Amino acid sequence: MDIRIASLDDAPAMSRVLHEIIAHTGRDRPNDDIFVTRQYIANPANIRCTLAIDDEGGVLGFQSLVRAEADNRYHVPAGWGIIGTHISPRAHRRGVGSALFRSSREAAEQAGVEKIDACIGADNPAGLRYYEAMGFRTYRTPEGIVQKVYSVGAAP
Repeated sequence: MDIRIASLDDAPAMSRVLHEIIAHTGRDRPNDDIFVTRQYIANPANIRCTLAIDDEGGVLGFQSLVRAEADNRYHVPAGWGIIGTHISPRAHRRGVGSALFRSSREAAEQAGVEKIDACIGADNPAGLRYYEAMGFRTYRTPEGIVQKVYSVGAAP
């Protein structure tokens, strides 16, 4: 598995990962190439968008880390990081998430981010377990959502 930063050319493959997740979970979300480009690759608040690539060059998953701006939809304090992880169901339990988070944590350190927020659906037990395993801790539970925070300077 290779870990690298996403480029504009990766939008179709990243969109396919989102389609695979939707097919597996039934949770609908925006997933076309334009959305992927705007939300993850070319987001003005982007710190890093990282891909996990299999031996054949296919995208196994990706992780986006952006800097929270004032009045963001997640109510995350400005300056914190906001992370999102999207892993194809065909790549679960293969270390993809851990590898992606190592890259995102490094990017957060380099960018001077002290805290990272993960906003997870309360009905997503796999996502909740993943972030807990990465060292995130619950700090807020708005209706239907669990928000977890990671302290960048703390040991995982």
